Amino acid sequence: MSKVLGLGNALVDIIFQIENDEILNEFTLPKGSMTLVDSAKAEKILTAAEGLHYEIAAGGSASNTIDALARLEIQSGYIGKIGKDNFGDLFKKELISKHISPNLLYGFNPTGTAITLLSKDAERTFATYLGAAIEMEADELNEVHFKGYSFFHIEGYLVQNHDLILKAVSLAKKAGLTISIDMASFTTVEANKDFLKELVKNYVNIVFANEEEARSFTGEEPAAAARIISEYCDIAVVKTGEEGSIIEDGANTRIIPAIKAELKDTTGAGDLYAAGFLYGLTKGYDLALCGDIGSILGGKVIEVYGARLDDRSWAGIKEEISRLFT
Repeated sequence: MSKVLGLGNALVDIIFQIENDEILNEFTLPKGSMTLVDSAKAEKILTAAEGLHYEIAAGGSASNTIDALARLEIQSGYIGKIGKDNFGDLFKKELISKHISPNLLYGFNPTGTAITLLSKDAERTFATYLGAAIEMEADELNEVHFKGYSFFHIEGYLVQNHDLILKAVSLAKKAGLTISIDMASFTTVEANKDFLKELVKNYVNIVFANEEEARSFTGEEPAAAARIISEYCDIAVVKTGEEGSIIEDGANTRIIPAIKAELKDTTGAGDLYAAGFLYGLTKGYDLALCGDIGSILGGKVIEVYGARLDDRSWAGIKEEISRLFT
């Protein structure tokens, strides 16, 4: 049975629902982006958001993907770094409760947090304090971490740590794993474009990107961007929101429609799409079917606040996936 390993920033999500863009402007947070902040700025944002409705849950892009795969009964593992604090305990307990192998390291700083500011139009803006997550170093990874897995999924937010990413993909490639990366944020792509292109060309099999990330990577709109990205890797997936997604494998183009969904919060949509797509690959399904499953997961998560779904939602998702075969 195929197993999936994830590597990412181990973060705890603190999700606020905001009434307008005032707080974004106050702290110079481009709407829809991910901005790295230090602990002092994170505290100021939390103070400014006092009184707003919020929710707290384990998060981080790759962690969300791995969590969803585990809910689909795919054996999974996760590598990340946390602090010795309550948020770190919460993160570890979440992994264990889902039967995810917790390959967790401990840092000196507090566990990282992703302050998510959710606008009324469901767009989300992240102010991310990486905390202990940023302490993860290349020499802390070894071959044992990758043993027994078939797929290795990385979140793009990590590419700022070039040495770590190169060590990780080198070990994964040596172990024969299929490597996927979610580009994660157009700001991250823009700041690391040359490195990302070499990384994808030399190591990555599957790229997930939304429209803005694909545009930052290629300078082109979704259809052309998907074709260009597929020249760097085996499979390129460009997610186009309510229009669905485009899958390119160098030979064929597949247009995958989005499912009908009531939009509340786009947090985790890309992460869960990746989970559905990778789930299909672990089962040996064709790429169009993988995309359909990705669309189901991505569509269902935008109907709730946050990136994690409850048991009832997962029961419904499994029923919808089963109907794809009837």
